[in-house]
Amino acid sequence: MIGLIAHTEKTEAAEQVRAMISALEEKNVGFLADKSTAELVGISSDLDERALARQCDLLVVMGGDGTILRVVHKIGEDIRPIFGINIGSLGFLTCAAATEIPRAVDSIIRKDYILSQRSLLLTELISPGGKSRKMFGLNDVVISRGERSQLVKLRVKIDGAELTDYNADGLIIATPTGSTAYSLSAGGPILMPDSGGFVITPICPHVLTNRSTVVSDRSIITSELIVAEHSVFVTVDGQGNHAMHLGDTLRISQSDRRLPLVMLPEKLFPEVLRQKLKWSGSNV
Repeated sequence: MIGLIAHTEKTEAAEQVRAMISALEEKNVGFLADKSTAELVGISSDLDERALARQCDLLVVMGGDGTILRVVHKIGEDIRPIFGINIGSLGFLTCAAATEIPRAVDSIIRKDYILSQRSLLLTELISPGGKSRKMFGLNDVVISRGERSQLVKLRVKIDGAELTDYNADGLIIATPTGSTAYSLSAGGPILMPDSGGFVITPICPHVLTNRSTVVSDRSIITSELIVAEHSVFVTVDGQGNHAMHLGDTLRISQSDRRLPLVMLPEKLFPEVLRQKLKWSGSNV
């Protein structure tokens, strides 16, 4: 059973969802949709994303990278393979364009695809009193100063050993999947999806020698807020803001779960990278 989830606010979403439904019906493939996607095209469903995932073998997510990140957070522990159809702009996580829907359906039927097992972050926000909040993420966790102009000071340790104190606007800890997102914009390196690392990237650091650091994904990274004139915010995959107060510690490790992300054989990561970043060798 295939589950359909779309970014319903995109102008072309209804047209592309109908095209996907038509292609599935033509091949006699069973499908369900979440409530908002169903309402968009006039069919019936009372399922939210998580309930849909529980009833399906694979989720077709129609939107962009942000849509996939939202779905990952909505389905929680009910992880299913995700086949992304790009109806947005820049899509590193999607594997087919909206114009390739018939090809996508054929790939699903024949299982002509590769499952790229993506690392997930386990983030714990811990108060000095020991109270903690757990969050999971596919891309990154970001500590930011919000709308205030003052720098924050964060003490970062790797497996208990002090790395440095960052005076910066914030800090990004990204998975290989997230290395092409905010971390890349902040000057971080690109990691291959199976590289087995995390990248720590300061946001506008006060010291110019503070650069990105790549560590093993078996490491435990802690970041303590040691100087701030106000609370800062923790955001996982851009989903919500959680206040981090003076003395709070963020503990980041690799989750024991993985997200199976569908990749088509002709669109493996190096090819996607070249296309999305418009690399062309000596003509770049």
